[in-house]
Amino acid sequence: MKKRVLANSWRQRLQQQLPLLGHRNWIAIVDSAYPWQTAPGIETIATGAPQLEVVDFVLKAVKKAQHVRPLVYLDAELSALPEKDAPGVMTYQKKLNKLLPHGAVQAVLHEEIISMLNEAGKTFRVLILKSTLTLPYTSVFVQLDCGYWSSEAEARLRGT
Repeated sequence: MKKRVLANSWRQRLQQQLPLLGHRNWIAIVDSAYPWQTAPGIETIATGAPQLEVVDFVLKAVKKAQHVRPLVYLDAELSALPEKDAPGVMTYQKKLNKLLPHGAVQAVLHEEIISMLNEAGKTFRVLILKSTLTLPYTSVFVQLDCGYWSSEAEARLRGT
């Protein structure tokens, strides 16, 4: 029963916070060894759930929200992980790729993404959902952007 309460609590927390989140906010779905960051705007929740389940739930929830759209980042190191050092990583990557929006994923070095979240957490909200996954460099970082205003429209407005 306790696991069910935990499972429902992270889902409820995401659904409560999503209407409050907007562009420049982040949702990170991280592996079990991801560090507990302490910037004031960063909240970490242990989901007790498999990472791909959390990724799927988050991306579907963001897709349903009209006010935001996801900009997805993965650790650049993920594509270089050999199966012999991280057993199961190839299967994981195949399953993850089926969940991710096509063409909208960027690879960034892990330390750079941690720094980006830390900096964002000084001014904006960052929600970190910690999963039970035990594979390195498998975190999925979702930077929220405005869902009803495109980067192209912003560039035209600014004359750039």
